Amino acid sequence: MIVKLLFWIFFFILFYAYVGYPLILYIIIRIKRLFHKETGNKEPGFEPDVCLFVTAYNEKDFIFQKVENSFLLDYPREKVQYLWVTDGSDDGTPDILRNVPELEVHHQPERRGKMNAMNRGMKFVQAPIVIFSDTNTRLNKNAVREIVSSFSNPEIGCVAGEKRIVENVADDAAAAGEGLYWRFESWVKKLDAELNSAVGAVGELFAIRKELFEEVETDTILDDFIISLRIAQKGYKIAYTPNAYAEETASLNVKEELKRKIRIAAGGMQTLFRLKSLLNPFKYGLLSWQYASHKVLRWTLAPISLFLLILINGIIVWQTGFFSSPLFYSLFFLFQLFGYLLTLIGWYLENQKLRFKLLFVPYYFVSIHYAAIRGIIRYFGGKQPASWEKSKRAASAESGHTI
Repeated sequence: MIVKLLFWIFFFILFYAYVGYPLILYIIIRIKRLFHKETGNKEPGFEPDVCLFVTAYNEKDFIFQKVENSFLLDYPREKVQYLWVTDGSDDGTPDILRNVPELEVHHQPERRGKMNAMNRGMKFVQAPIVIFSDTNTRLNKNAVREIVSSFSNPEIGCVAGEKRIVENVADDAAAAGEGLYWRFESWVKKLDAELNSAVGAVGELFAIRKELFEEVETDTILDDFIISLRIAQKGYKIAYTPNAYAEETASLNVKEELKRKIRIAAGGMQTLFRLKSLLNPFKYGLLSWQYASHKVLRWTLAPISLFLLILINGIIVWQTGFFSSPLFYSLFFLFQLFGYLLTLIGWYLENQKLRFKLLFVPYYFVSIHYAAIRGIIRYFGGKQPASWEKSKRAASAESGHTI
């Protein structure tokens, strides 16, 4: 009896995290649209000054394409403060940037982590809207205008852009899995934002009102998440603008992607403790439910449930006999075994440099849950530094050194 109870607990956690919660959101949104037509509170012609804020650590390989991309954005240049903070860079990054007159470059030789650089850099921001973006990403031409239009609504304190994975280099496990994951994640974020508020932002592209920024602990791992959700805790909404997006290539391979996911998982645990008050539904209402369902479950119980579920399922089938067990337990056990078989095949194909995109998806799914558990262990073991160990990414076409 206890074993079957555990089975259903683990099954429910996984189902709810990846199917149930998005489905509930979708149904609520469909009902909401029947009774409430979205009119929006955007103000036509709203065009404030903005700061395009980039932190860079040894990014000379991406500088030219990033600067060129920044200058091609559809927004008046005289209203954009191009701010770069290059703390700790010793590969010539700050010197290259200083050769571009339009850029404002702040550098110090000590590397103290990204969050320290962001805290320091915010003191130089002159515009009311701050747009953060990573060096290795390209923004679409209308990104700034799309973001700014959301801020014409005074209820919006943060705007989350969309992250898109470019899969035109090689359809390996990282590209196939990461691309699918972010398409699904973007869909859920869109539903979250339409219902109430998006649950956090990604560092590739997000923006805030300067007045709402408060210095963040310098050992923070997920700076984008902490900054955006602390603004939500103040009563502001996080808008989601899929028409403002940042493109980047996928991790070079699953090994590199694991490195990134382990760090994110460790950061998720850190965030859970630092934003523990956000789990109080009496204070934060819908946002608490969204945060717990969309993020907390995936950071904590879902990874553990995935690997324990097949063990518990196997015990049930073994105790009762495969053909004597209720049909569901036997079929679901076979389904899980088949899923792990596809995972092993995907792992083999990845190591053999063979491309079969469909088989990479289960491999990626299992890998990110494995990484989540590694991240939890690393966090509680105190072995996750705040400084970022960059994952290698697939090559992309050069934009040309035209700045």
